[in-house]
Amino acid sequence: MTVHTDKFAAYLRMLKDRSGQGYERLGRLAGASGSSLHRYCSGKSVPADYRVVHSFAKVCGASADELRELHQLWALADAGRVEEVPVEPAADRSPRPRRRWYVPVAIAAVVLLAGGLFWFTADGSGSPPGRYADRVLFSAACRPPVSMGQHDECVTEVQNLLVSAQGRLSVDGSFGPETLRRVTAFQVLAGLPARGVVDDATKTALYDHRTSLAGWSPAMVEQRIRAVFTEAPDTAVAIARCASFLDPLWVLPNTNGSRNWGIFQISDARLLDLGGTPRQAFDPAWNIDAAHRLWSARRDFHDWPSCSAALQPPPH
Repeated sequence: MTVHTDKFAAYLRMLKDRSGQGYERLGRLAGASGSSLHRYCSGKSVPADYRVVHSFAKVCGASADELRELHQLWALADAGRVEEVPVEPAADRSPRPRRRWYVPVAIAAVVLLAGGLFWFTADGSGSPPGRYADRVLFSAACRPPVSMGQHDECVTEVQNLLVSAQGRLSVDGSFGPETLRRVTAFQVLAGLPARGVVDDATKTALYDHRTSLAGWSPAMVEQRIRAVFTEAPDTAVAIARCASFLDPLWVLPNTNGSRNWGIFQISDARLLDLGGTPRQAFDPAWNIDAAHRLWSARRDFHDWPSCSAALQPPPH
């Protein structure tokens, strides 16, 4: 169990105790089993899907600030959960006694120690350094995942790296919603779990400079929308501008713990219906075509109620 898992479980227990309800009742209200909630609150496991956590917190009466803090704790705990998954060794089919593998390992250890090359990480694990061990994000100060609410040189480094990947954001050293959106988009495009915290895998990907956040300009997005939504081009552009500012990599969370993706802010549930993924939703052509499919169901913009309402003229 990691320190982050301990903190996450303690926060869940606080919410549960404050609610005055039992695990079984909370489970029924949150759409999870009581035994699963008990495991999460005791720190025995971390749910892979944040929506379970969000539902539990809501039925416990968590405030908006508490939900934000809980999401950060879950993301850190989930990152630790994945990093701790053991890798099963391949079966030894050699006829030689298996204990012989200790000999070359012992020799290697002696050589490393004699040469003064043995590495101890900040947490004392003894893991060898990666090729970016001398970079800011792998320093002792940035050893924990960089996450929402943080304000320091670690965040500045993350922001500078996102800018170098052609991400559009301000470099101010504060990990706020703008940085969260860009980190999440970067993780999706890099093929990493989109947790929104900068763990070791994300740090390495940022330093690798293989993932680009470059994309279509707002003018290109508008042109494509007008070409696809020939029936209502002006309204479609206005809806997209309201939803995402015509930003192909826009990400926003929903109140149920899911997220919306891309130009037309297609939700996780809608992506499932459309057979798409967050990565596809970041492709402007796919996103706009998918939005048109949703529009075609009833030939209106009912999938974007907030933006549709904002476009209505005020009552006289």
